[in-house]
Amino acid sequence: MKAAVIVFPGSNCDRDLTVALEKVGFEVSKIWHKDSELEKGIDLVAIPGGFSFGDYLRVGAIAANSPICKSIISHGERGGYIVGICNGFQILTETGLLPGALLRNSGLKYICKTVALKVETTDSVFTQKYSLSNVIKIPIAHHDGNYNAHVNDIEKMKDQDLIAFRYCNNPNGSSEDIAGVLSSNRRVLGMMPHPERAFEKAHGNSDGMTFFKSLVEAFATT
Repeated sequence: MKAAVIVFPGSNCDRDLTVALEKVGFEVSKIWHKDSELEKGIDLVAIPGGFSFGDYLRVGAIAANSPICKSIISHGERGGYIVGICNGFQILTETGLLPGALLRNSGLKYICKTVALKVETTDSVFTQKYSLSNVIKIPIAHHDGNYNAHVNDIEKMKDQDLIAFRYCNNPNGSSEDIAGVLSSNRRVLGMMPHPERAFEKAHGNSDGMTFFKSLVEAFATT
């Protein structure tokens, strides 16, 4: 199993994500944003959290125009698996691989704390080892995590079971309490909370481990 972790100027969770993926069995390559091609045989592209390009212009907007993003978009369009966490979620919406946008938190403050999430679907490689309606505790750390999308896109996501996670107590004003969404082919996931920060007991909480075990099980059987 091979994963590529994409690194932008301002990424600060790339090591955390790499460690989590490696510990469950992935061979991980770090890819700098100025590279133009992904390595052959990549099973999963992972875009970590942070503050790419200092969040100037609009969160994720500059990163979405980096050379590597053309290859990421192509990977997604041909059915490849992609996960974007926090800033990675913002980048995925800016590339058009996921609908909607991440706006400034409704309270206009940066939020860093562990929150309760409800698992809304188990029909994805990212969530298959959770149980439906599981409540899990996963950290968030963002200033622009307020997910918004056109009402038609929201209704489509609800009808097609594309909402992956919801906040139990909405911390940022996100529409429909949405914390994570899937693409229409269910192979691209964007989520604001950080499962790699709740990966092992040393973190004080290992609810995120199941997320990574879900990926291992999926790729080990393909």
